[in-house]
Formats: sequence, C-alpha cells, structure tokens
Amino acid sequence: MSRRPPPSPGRDAPWAGHGSRRAASGRDAREPSPRPRTESGARDEVRLYGLNAVNAVFARRPQAIRKLYLSSERIPALQSLLKWCVANRVGYRVVEDVEELRRLSASTHHEGVVADVLREAPLGLAQWLSALPEGPCCALWLDGVGNPHNLGAILRASAHFGVAGLLLPESSTLSLSGAAARVAEGGAEHVPLVRLGPADDAIARLRAAGLTLAATVVRDGDDLFRATLPRRLVYVLGAEGEGMGEALAAACDLRLSIPGTGAVESLNVASATAVLLAQWARSTS
Repeated sequence: MSRRPPPSPGRDAPWAGHGSRRAASGRDAREPSPRPRTESGARDEVRLYGLNAVNAVFARRPQAIRKLYLSSERIPALQSLLKWCVANRVGYRVVEDVEELRRLSASTHHEGVVADVLREAPLGLAQWLSALPEGPCCALWLDGVGNPHNLGAILRASAHFGVAGLLLPESSTLSLSGAAARVAEGGAEHVPLVRLGPADDAIARLRAAGLTLAATVVRDGDDLFRATLPRRLVYVLGAEGEGMGEALAAACDLRLSIPGTGAVESLNVASATAVLLAQWARSTS
C-alpha cells in the first residue's frame, strides 16, 4: 500500500482528545499502621490494588510481592497468597478500616486488597525481538499515550488479543501505575513493555524482523475494515489529543482509519485499540 502524506498533529489520531503479621484466621497483628505513600511507592516498586491485578502478579511472579494489605472480607479469596506470604516471610496486614485501604491505594477502587510489588523493568528492543516467535504477531507503538486509565484499558485489550508487546519511545515516561494495573484487570502481567532507542533505528530493526508499521489516523487513512492487514504488524498510536508526531507518521508503511458515522470525531485511544486489535485478529485467523 503506498505511503500517504504525513498527518496533521493534534487531529490525526483514532481518537480525540517483614513486620508482624496477622494470621489468615483474623488474629490481631502487632504492627503500626504504615504511612500513606504515593501510588508508585519507592522507585523500584509499584503499589498495586484490585483483586485481579494482585492475583495476576501472584500467579506469574510471586517473588515480586513485598507487602500485602487486605480487608478481612478478602481472607477467604486470598488464602493461597496468605499461605505463600507466611512460607516466604513476606509481611501482610489485615486492615479493618476500609478508609485506610483507600488511603493506602489512593483510590476507592482497591477492592479490599493492596500490594507493594517490585516494578518489572521494560525489555530492550533487541531482547524483545530475539524472543519474538515466527508467524502472526502484533505490537503497539505508543507515541505519547500517558493517561493511566487508557494505558490500563490498552493492556487489558492487548492481553485479550495476544499482543506481543507495548513499544515505548526512548523519551516516554509511561510506566505501570496502580491505576493502570487495576483497569488492566491482570492484563499488565501478560504484555511486556519494551523500551525503544532512537526512532530511526527502532523502525529499521522492526522492519528487519518482518514487521510492518501502520499509523492510525482519524481521516485520510485506508479503511481498517477493507484493508489487507499484514500478519506481522505494529500499530502506531498517537497521544490523546495531540496525535502522533509528523515524522513518525511519515515513516510508517501504512495509514489506517476506523470508519464511523461521524456523529463524534473519533474514538478514545483505548476504544480504538480494541477495534484495531479485533480486526487484526480476525484477519489473521
């Protein structure tokens, strides 16, 4: 498919805009209440909350769990995790005051469980590419996407459709937060973050691995539902509101748009991602 002129920034994107413990039986702990912390916690830790987010970490990398806080109502559902904490000398505390869980998580959506977890460092591009399997493959290049709830929804859709990785530009400050992990509902543990180097080098490496880059734009792109999608594809998604940079859009091999009624200008980035991934999955099935 021939390359078209670069999109206009701002509009051409598919959207607008170890201490004492309390036993699982509920006995009192002799541990002072922890000081509230920011959502991200220490630099090498992230404070997660929500049942699916915490269970996903426990299932995949339990050794990353550093501290657990839970309500008494969550004890039955978290028996396996609590037994693991005891066996591995990981501190946990049953919190009777729901307001304290809200302070710990900085959210009302904690679902009765909060955990301090070691942050998983992004992969380098070379490391990620070396492990990439042959055959159909889809990845997302996030150019400026920063809203944690959008990131969480993107991770959830990516896990559902088997996305191989989220590619982050070298200048991106995007990282997993508690809010993003909760919205992802466990999906954050199934989709690796990949840190890119200079854009020109990253594009060359991706193409050498047989991947085609497709800029996603609001208008003047090929109709997503009529286009023939490559089996090895990188969707390039621009920032909420600003869209992707002109140079990056111009460097892509394809430009794709999601057709609609025109009643609204476009889809939110997370909603657009789900549509894009569903169509790729359909085309490669």
